[in-house]
Amino acid sequence: MFAGMAASFTMVVSGTIVNVAVPSVIGAFGIGLDQAQLITTAFNIAMVTSQLLSAWLVAAFGQRAGFLLMAGVFTLGSVIGGLGQTYDMIVVGRVLQGVAAGVIQPLVMVVAFQVFPADRRGYAMAIYSMGIFLAVAAGPVFGGIAIDLLHWRYIFWAPLPVIFVAALMGWVFMPSVRSEERKEFDWVGYILLIASVYCLVTALTEGNREGWTSSYIIGLFIIGFAGGITLIWTQLQDWSSLIDLTLFKNKQFAMTAFIAFVFGIGNFGTGYGVPVFGQLIQGMTPIVAALMMLPSSLLIVAALPFTGKLADRIPAHIGILIGLALFAIGTAPMASADVNTPFILIGFYFIISRMGMSFTNPFIMSTALRTLPPEQLSSGGGMVNFCRQFGGSMGLTAWVAFVQYRTQHHGDALTATQSSDNSTTRELMDSVSQLLSGAGLPQEIQSSGAL
Repeated sequence: MFAGMAASFTMVVSGTIVNVAVPSVIGAFGIGLDQAQLITTAFNIAMVTSQLLSAWLVAAFGQRAGFLLMAGVFTLGSVIGGLGQTYDMIVVGRVLQGVAAGVIQPLVMVVAFQVFPADRRGYAMAIYSMGIFLAVAAGPVFGGIAIDLLHWRYIFWAPLPVIFVAALMGWVFMPSVRSEERKEFDWVGYILLIASVYCLVTALTEGNREGWTSSYIIGLFIIGFAGGITLIWTQLQDWSSLIDLTLFKNKQFAMTAFIAFVFGIGNFGTGYGVPVFGQLIQGMTPIVAALMMLPSSLLIVAALPFTGKLADRIPAHIGILIGLALFAIGTAPMASADVNTPFILIGFYFIISRMGMSFTNPFIMSTALRTLPPEQLSSGGGMVNFCRQFGGSMGLTAWVAFVQYRTQHHGDALTATQSSDNSTTRELMDSVSQLLSGAGLPQEIQSSGAL
């Protein structure tokens, strides 16, 4: 279990470590925020779509072989990202990292669930969640240190030593459990899944730039929804094996999966938005932006053993409601944050919202798996993680799209006020002209530069 937790921890770190690297990537490749976001969304799309591969991979190769294979895929992605000289190669590296992270998480979660007795499985999911949340906290901190002291490319190299150690331990200790029934891989379903998720996320990402009513964006939405509907139809056929839709006949599992989706929307959106806000709006360094998030995540890790034990003792709906309420209370005030909002106040709001996560996550995981028979644990673990990660991808993409829309809106409103009748504008132009004049520039350049 330790080997699995180490690998899962490291791969989740790689998912969040880039949040503080976005401004550096923008500067390195001369791209906009919408394009720079691709290093996060590419990872998330790959991770989301590969969540459902875990059950098939375990059935086909066993837990140990599947674990080692994904450690190799992650290593390859890190090397490509670390050495890539174009932005496209960076994205390819992130995709491979995301595939490995998506398969590993449900695999390790099921292993943790299986090694604990039935009356302590809520606690087991809390231990698993501790590793995930600690990784979410550590990622931006490691990224900030790497960027400030070394170079942003070290975010790809830093996780590799831990992956090597985890792979060695997994080879020795990971159980080699393989399903007796092996099905052919459902390539049709997987391609439809990738196409659907990619089109929906891309439509949200590029809607502001291309126009929400453009044929390109409308076409992406149509393909995305049509692909999703076709995917569901194929999974109802006997020859398909990617998604076990019988899971949703279990009403408790279906409701838990829906809550995981909604939870993911809020979790990933705020987790990405806060450090980017700190750097681009408040002028923080990557390390300071990461440290703003660190106390909340450390408190989550400290609280999870307690909430995990609660998950074994109180009804699931009570714990989930408490968690969602705390998350809403902490997140709502951040909507009014601006350049003058104190660092401590933002950190305090973030602590409250993340404390809600310490309640929600163990209850979601343990409740979803407790309702399933042993033969459905792998597919159920993959599905509930898929719902959480898919919600996260959609939430993150929607957040970026909203920020772009509001930025353009306020930019247009500000431009409309800039005229010769605006005294503030005249004073600013005079100040810039004086600076340019002091630098020895000719008059014609002073005028155009001030504009």
